[in-house]
Amino acid sequence: MRVKTDSHLQCSQNLPPRNLPVTSLSKPTPSYQPLLNETLDANLALPFSRQRGAGTGLFALFAVAVLVSAVVALLLGHKIGYQRGYHAIKEETQKAVSSSEQNAKTLKDLQISNKVLTNQVETSKQELAISLANLDELRQAQQALKVENKQVMQLNDIYAQLISEKGGMPLQVLGAKIEPLPENAFEYGFDVGMLSDDGKAKDLKVTLTLQDKDNFVEVPLDPPSYTIQGIVRIRGRFVMPKGFKPLQVKLTLESGKQEVEQLYDWRLGDMVDNMPLSLLDLGDPDESPIVNEDVKVKANKASAIKKSE
Repeated sequence: MRVKTDSHLQCSQNLPPRNLPVTSLSKPTPSYQPLLNETLDANLALPFSRQRGAGTGLFALFAVAVLVSAVVALLLGHKIGYQRGYHAIKEETQKAVSSSEQNAKTLKDLQISNKVLTNQVETSKQELAISLANLDELRQAQQALKVENKQVMQLNDIYAQLISEKGGMPLQVLGAKIEPLPENAFEYGFDVGMLSDDGKAKDLKVTLTLQDKDNFVEVPLDPPSYTIQGIVRIRGRFVMPKGFKPLQVKLTLESGKQEVEQLYDWRLGDMVDNMPLSLLDLGDPDESPIVNEDVKVKANKASAIKKSE
């Protein structure tokens, strides 16, 4: 709009003054007619050329702006993409490094575990070899013990036969013991021997009684009767009645025509050392033979009464 206005103003300046007669404008002189026409054509073509130059400049400016915007957008996109790619690669690198460190640590742990397991395997092999050697020795010892046991049994049979031929062995107590246990309990043990003149097994009835000055308490035995042909080991446990303090223990044995009553003074004092806390911690009564000289706490023999018919 500004260009057109300027062109219009320039055209108006080139025009003749308004105070000139109309006739002079409408009818120019022949000498000035070509010059006037050229001037008018030049003045009329000038606005169009200026408009064309301004449009070309605006288009070039717009193209430059678009190009600059594209370059800026391209640079900005490249920068953003580079930053994202850099951060992504950095994260992947960190993950790879962390994974590599973890794998190295895991590999080291596996190597240590493998070494430990290898040592354990070697130790187990050595222990197995030692165990096999000990087992072989135990087998040999067991075999020797079986042979010795058979020899002893054979010898016992010979002795029993000789004793039977000489009238047998009378009913008698070979060993006795009473030991204190936890929870006011006691363990008794009696080794009884008898061999009849005919060499056959006989029934044996056993009665165990606790006595004070005025009362007595019979101890329940399990089993109450045995079969005797040589030596019988009577073992068991009982709980002392609350408040009862025996003075003597009487053992009564009956087999066939023989009857034996054995009295023992009750001389058990405080509990022995290293006693278990409960009866549940104890195993079965000891079946080993009773040797009176080796008994730490025992019932002392008071008297013996033998009856025979």
